Amino acid sequence: MGGPRRHIVPLFIPHEGCPHACSFCDQRAISGEGQMTPAKAAEALRQAFSFPHPADTEIAFFGGSFTCLARGRMEAYLEAARPYLESGRAASVRCSTRPDGVAPDILPLLREYRVRTVELGAQSFSDRVLALNGRGHTAAQIENAFYLLRQNGFAVGLQIMTGLPGETAEDLALTVESVCRLHPDMLRIYPAAVLDGTPMARWMREGTFIPKGVEEQVSICAPILARMEREGIPVIRVGLHPSAELERKVVGGCCHPAFKELCLSRLWRERAASALAGFPAGTAAELSVPAQALSQALGQKRENIGYWGRLGYRVRVSASPDGGAYLAAEGRKIPLREEYKPDAPALP
Repeated sequence: MGGPRRHIVPLFIPHEGCPHACSFCDQRAISGEGQMTPAKAAEALRQAFSFPHPADTEIAFFGGSFTCLARGRMEAYLEAARPYLESGRAASVRCSTRPDGVAPDILPLLREYRVRTVELGAQSFSDRVLALNGRGHTAAQIENAFYLLRQNGFAVGLQIMTGLPGETAEDLALTVESVCRLHPDMLRIYPAAVLDGTPMARWMREGTFIPKGVEEQVSICAPILARMEREGIPVIRVGLHPSAELERKVVGGCCHPAFKELCLSRLWRERAASALAGFPAGTAAELSVPAQALSQALGQKRENIGYWGRLGYRVRVSASPDGGAYLAAEGRKIPLREEYKPDAPALP
């Protein structure tokens, strides 16, 4: 699932502007980038725009905490983008920042440089979890920043993280409910990956934190995806963007290059299993799904076929001619619209 895709020219400025060292953070590894400067940004944009781009292209400043930069430094980055905005080769700018980095006095500058979208690194809406992980802001500050941006005409995205140290099922449920209540224009979901050299890695080695692996995080994130689909909130990323540097730094937790596909596959598996439960073991059934979801419904290495087989059902998966999703067996055709709601962790 997800919203309409806009072409983005990304620039990564790891750690710049951020006054905190969060438990999970090594943005240089996350972005796969070294030190960025305004001059390097200008050169990167020159190279990127030496090729044609769609009219709605967005220049994005990711990583770090863009609005926490010194004002002159922030303007220097935005000046690098200005020629492409004025010439019409780019339509707008997006940036990511911390909730406590958004204040009324920064908004005119963002508007001047045609910043259209601001993504807020929320991570959690539990004040206890935020404090434990060194975020340096509160849930109230997330909401204040969100409403300030929304009321001033900006598109607002949120980023959350699952499996943080100290997070309980209740904490995660609070975060999910808060996201649904705010209804951002987009959402990124990051299952926690443990990177070498971070506080989280130290806690893992000391035995005070046991990170959740891929399988456990799929069980957590799949129902969040389903909930967001029901709420109409586009999920534009699930899992960290893979890079060679990231692979070298990961020492635990969840890091998979196709994590979102795993979550979507889990949703198809459980939705079909729920429908199959109404038939006796040994039933042959056909699961029809939209053509673009065929590989997700089958699962990696056809693991969903094996799963349904272990439940006692022979399932064939095919692309539906009408683009719908349904399971057919014994003369019955059951639409698959139900949301996957696992027993644990309990999510609303």
